[in-house]
Amino acid sequence: MDTSPKTARSAVRRIPQNARYDRATIDAILDEGLICHVGFVAGGLPYVIPTSYARAGDRLYIHGSAASRMAGALASGVDVCVSVTLLDGLVLARSAFNHSMNYRSVVIFGKAAPVEEEAEKVEALRLFSEHIMPGRWRELRDPKPIELKATLVLSLPIVEASAKVRSGPPEDDEDDMSQPVWAGVLPLALRKGELDPDSSGIAPPHYLLADARW
Repeated sequence: MDTSPKTARSAVRRIPQNARYDRATIDAILDEGLICHVGFVAGGLPYVIPTSYARAGDRLYIHGSAASRMAGALASGVDVCVSVTLLDGLVLARSAFNHSMNYRSVVIFGKAAPVEEEAEKVEALRLFSEHIMPGRWRELRDPKPIELKATLVLSLPIVEASAKVRSGPPEDDEDDMSQPVWAGVLPLALRKGELDPDSSGIAPPHYLLADARW
């Protein structure tokens, strides 16, 4: 699917000119992000849980403890809303009202289903690992049966989805342009810091030293 259909839930209403429904934009944002926020209702109360995720084609994988509230609620078939946001900069205008942020975001609506087949479950766990740190999975031992049993993997179709993107300079009112106030964009980016190894003395792998993600 090249474009996600607009629905009553996914259509962007506020600043619709910033909306994107093409899958290329949606997938690129999902692939760059590391954390999603999962919104759902359980027991009559709303919850929003931050967690890691991975994308495989038209599906988003989420995982958690089989005993967790989030995993149990999603497995029961409740409606879910998943969002991912990348913050690219602070947009500083000449008035507080016109301050903004440059960002890229995705919101997905739907129902998640538990992944029951073991091979798909293991593949989803591999995708989680590779999404966070490419190249690491092949160095790790295989998941133990008890670990697989304790982990619930859920699959959410990326169908009812939209992206929203803001970029560029501040949009000041014409009568504010003469104000003696600096205006512009303060770029922001996720970056890696210095490695903090444990006491094993093992040299860090090449993928930690390379700039594969940062």
